[in-house]
Amino acid sequence: MIEVYHNPRCGKSRNCLAFLDNANQKYKIIKYLEEAPNYEELSALIEKLNLKPIELIRQKEKIWIDHFKNQQMTDEAIIKVMVENPILIERPIIIKGNKAIIAREADKIEAFFQDL
Repeated sequence: MIEVYHNPRCGKSRNCLAFLDNANQKYKIIKYLEEAPNYEELSALIEKLNLKPIELIRQKEKIWIDHFKNQQMTDEAIIKVMVENPILIERPIIIKGNKAIIAREADKIEAFFQDL
């Protein structure tokens, strides 16, 4: 089953769901702002994305700029910041099995499903 980290207020996230609907893909929505992932879940997601934790941060968010920008932080500390402030997690994210992508562009979503 496909899982989608989704923020209903985000246009890119809504576009991702529309793409999946048009492709007749079944999926489960994870409203990560309402049910934030814990440290272990987020660590596993980062591994599936094959990213460094900092690459999953929305670095233009006010909370990041005001409290964390330009700080030297370990990967573990960055993950903890995202757990405590899920608004900082980049979106949308599509997860299928042991693979995941940040699905902001339709061509990336298409390529993801072709590679599965």
